[in-house]
Amino acid sequence: PWMRRALQLASLGDGYTSPNPLVGAVVLNDQGVLVGEGFHSQAGAPHAEVGALCQAGDKAKGGTLVVTLEPCCHFGLTPPCTESILKFGISRVVVALEDPDSRVSGKGISFLRNSGLEVIVGVLKEEAAALNKEFIFRVKNHRPWGVLKWAMTLDGRIALPNGKSQWISGEEARYAVHHLRAKCDAVIVGGGTIRSDNPLLTSRGISDPEPIRVVLTDSLDLPGKSQIFDISTARTIVAFAQNASKNLIDLFPEGPELLELSSCEPINLLEALAQKGCNRVLWEAGPKLATEAIKQNCVQELLIVVAPKLIGGKVAMTPLETFGFESMSEAFELSNVSLRKIGNDFFLNMPFDNIPD
Repeated sequence: PWMRRALQLASLGDGYTSPNPLVGAVVLNDQGVLVGEGFHSQAGAPHAEVGALCQAGDKAKGGTLVVTLEPCCHFGLTPPCTESILKFGISRVVVALEDPDSRVSGKGISFLRNSGLEVIVGVLKEEAAALNKEFIFRVKNHRPWGVLKWAMTLDGRIALPNGKSQWISGEEARYAVHHLRAKCDAVIVGGGTIRSDNPLLTSRGISDPEPIRVVLTDSLDLPGKSQIFDISTARTIVAFAQNASKNLIDLFPEGPELLELSSCEPINLLEALAQKGCNRVLWEAGPKLATEAIKQNCVQELLIVVAPKLIGGKVAMTPLETFGFESMSEAFELSNVSLRKIGNDFFLNMPFDNIPD
C-alpha cells in the first residue's frame, strides 16, 4: 500500500517536472508508521526523497524509504538524494523502478547497498514505468513522447470545404483539450495552421508556466499579427529550415525564439525539443504535418475527439494525408482503445506504437 501512496504522490507533479521524471516517496519509522511523504513538484525543486525525509526528521532514523524511482547519486540542479538518505539514517529503501538515465541507472541502488542499507527493487514496477512512460521514452529514444490530437466530425472531416473549423467540438471538449495541453511541455503546429486559424495554443491559464508553443515552418512566412508572437503569457519557438530566406529571418518580430534545423522534419524538431527538456509534446498539426509525424515515428499516442456532426463533401478536409497504402493489409491497426464522453463529444485515446524506427 505504501508504494501505491508514493505513486499517487508522484502523479501530483504531472506536467511540471520535465526534464525530470515524476517521483513520489514516503518514509516509515522503525515501527512501520508513516512519518513523512513528498513528491517532486518541478525541475530544480527538492526531490521527492528529500521532501519526505525532511518532513520525517529524526523519526526517519532506522526506518524505511519507499520511492517510485531509484534515488539519484549525482549532482544536478540539486544534490544527490543518496547522500540525504544516509544522513537521515534510513535502514531500508524500497524502489519501484530503476532509473533509465545513464547518470543513475543502477548506481544509486549500488551506492546504497554498498553503504550497508537493505534495498528492495521492483515493487509495482509496471505501474511506476507507466507513470513515467514519457520520461523513459525520451531517455531511451532522445526525443519526447508525441501525442497527436485532432477533432473531427462523425464522417471524418476536420473542416468545411472552405477551411472553416470553428467549432467542430463542443465547449466541454475544448476545455478538456486545454487540460491536455497543460500536461504537455510543448504544443506543435505547422505554419499553415497559424496562417489559417491564428490559434493561441495555450491551456488558458490551467498550467503555469504554459506549455511552449512551437511552429514548424519551411518558409518563416507567418502573419505579423499571429497570436503566438505575443510571449507575455507563453513562450514561443519558431523552428525553420536552413534554407529559409535571410530577409525573413532578419525581419522576424522580436519575442519568439528562432530555432534553425538542418531540415524541416518532425524528427529533427523533436530531437531539438528533447535537448530543451521536453518529455511530452502535443501535435495539433494539420493533415500534412500530422502524416509526416506518424511516418517518422514521432507519434506514440492518438487522441481523437469525435463530434456527432456531419459535414459531407468529397473536398472537405480530413485529418491525415495519404500513407501510400495499396491494400488494407498495410493499414495501421490500433488496439487498446479507450472511449469516454465529454459533453456531447467522444474522446478516443489509444497508443500508436506500431511504426518501426
